[in-house]
Amino acid sequence: MFKNFDFIGHKKIWFTFSGIMIILSIISIILFRFNWGIDFTGGTILELGFDKNVTVEEVRDGLREDGLQTATIQLSGNMSGETSNDVIIRTRNLSSEEAQTVVGHVKDKVGSGDVKRIETVGAVIGSEVTKSTLLNVLISFGAMILYMSIRFEHRIAISAIVAICHDILMVLGVFAFFHLEVDASFLAAILTVLGYSMNESVVIFDRIRENLHTHRRTDSFATLANDSIHQTIRRSLYTLTTTLFCVASLYFFGGDTTKNFALVMLIGFISGAYSSICVASSIWVTWHEHLHSQRNEPHAVKVKKAKA
Repeated sequence: MFKNFDFIGHKKIWFTFSGIMIILSIISIILFRFNWGIDFTGGTILELGFDKNVTVEEVRDGLREDGLQTATIQLSGNMSGETSNDVIIRTRNLSSEEAQTVVGHVKDKVGSGDVKRIETVGAVIGSEVTKSTLLNVLISFGAMILYMSIRFEHRIAISAIVAICHDILMVLGVFAFFHLEVDASFLAAILTVLGYSMNESVVIFDRIRENLHTHRRTDSFATLANDSIHQTIRRSLYTLTTTLFCVASLYFFGGDTTKNFALVMLIGFISGAYSSICVASSIWVTWHEHLHSQRNEPHAVKVKKAKA
């Protein structure tokens, strides 16, 4: 399918497209900001007791009228299978009037019952946890740069990190623009995207490293990168297709509480495949060509002897 396609020859298109998307993402983040979920901001807990056993989906349907269908719903009390007469709802901060309105809508949908408690709770993920998470991500970035610099070279490491940042910005931009909720599962999905993007980049750069030993001295870096992409793209597309089937199933059939979690991975995996194939390799080639231009050397590969 892509046998004769010149990926590196279109690098200006990739850089332009990615640059525009990154700028739009940053603008979206600045203008619209994030819709932090109750894991970060705290919220309201509603505990309701009904005269009959109810399911989570019945309660969720009652919350839709107030736009709270993504609230966390937990069955408690006397449970029978997947039903119970007691339900705990954890949602965003609600005023007393809003809470009573929500309770009324749920009762209208589910049936009569009593309000056992309505209380405001603090954030599950506080500022210290958030700072710790960001610090751990930065440390992991540093570890990845060190590992890839040792295994490959520092230009490959930095190219891969740029691709990962590109993918994360794509996700953040979409969530900011559409004001989608950012909760604890969002962080887990972002870390999954980070790992996926890194893995895809490593596959291509590992093939580039192998081909450095076998390509002709007169081959350009663009030829080397293109050949390496052609040799690995089928594997990359198979991996992407398989993961997208799973994540799409989770998005469309997994319920409201998993939609945003799955959406992060849908966007991130597609962006990760694109960035590893088109962006990271193009950055590496451009970097090498720039260095050779400064030294007035031809943009050709210096064949390395394979290690015994």
